[in-house]
Amino acid sequence: MSRISVRGFAVASATAVTTVGAVVGVASGDPQVSDDNFEATAADMTLLADIPAGQQAQVQTASLTQQADVQAAAADATAKKSAEEAARIQAAKDAKAKKEAADDAAERERKAKEAEERASRDEVRSASASASSFPAQASYTVAEVKAIARQMVPADQFQCFSNIVNHESTWNYRAQNASSGAYGLVQALPGSKMSSAGADWQTNPATQIKWGLNYMDGRYGSPCGAWSFWQANNWY
Repeated sequence: MSRISVRGFAVASATAVTTVGAVVGVASGDPQVSDDNFEATAADMTLLADIPAGQQAQVQTASLTQQADVQAAAADATAKKSAEEAARIQAAKDAKAKKEAADDAAERERKAKEAEERASRDEVRSASASASSFPAQASYTVAEVKAIARQMVPADQFQCFSNIVNHESTWNYRAQNASSGAYGLVQALPGSKMSSAGADWQTNPATQIKWGLNYMDGRYGSPCGAWSFWQANNWY
């Protein structure tokens, strides 16, 4: 028996009980029970008995459809929530991967810059080591001293080196500061420091350039580093 049939049976049974009560009331002479009530109750019983089985099936089908719709809506909501959570997790992963890629790129750039600076310093040392290849002369003009410097100083550092020499000695390799004792193109103080680059430090501009490059590289990283310091302090 279907759920609707059970309900119909229960209603019919209740109606039957009511009807019996009405009959008993009439038999007992109860003034509250009338012929109209009796007829209405009998009509209810007839209506319940006349409900077609097909309509009961339709009601049952509609109920099942409604339940299916509710379940489908719940499933859609769950799927949507899962999709949103998956998208959030993926976005977080993408952001992390992007940050790691940026960090890696920055690290590679830093290492490349360090390698370039090392190569520049090596170039400076290599150029400085070739100072002895310039034959000694009794004297040198400013043009000759500059020509030697251009061969010894890396091209990207020459202007910075030249700026310092211009301020310190105006390219005079015999320039001497009477008060401090600083000497030569780069005004080493004392001048005798340049003996580490060669015994002819007083007369050979190539030796002075060699020493000056080593000094700037060792203390400031490069001639341009030395020039930046000089601009801020008027000495280096």
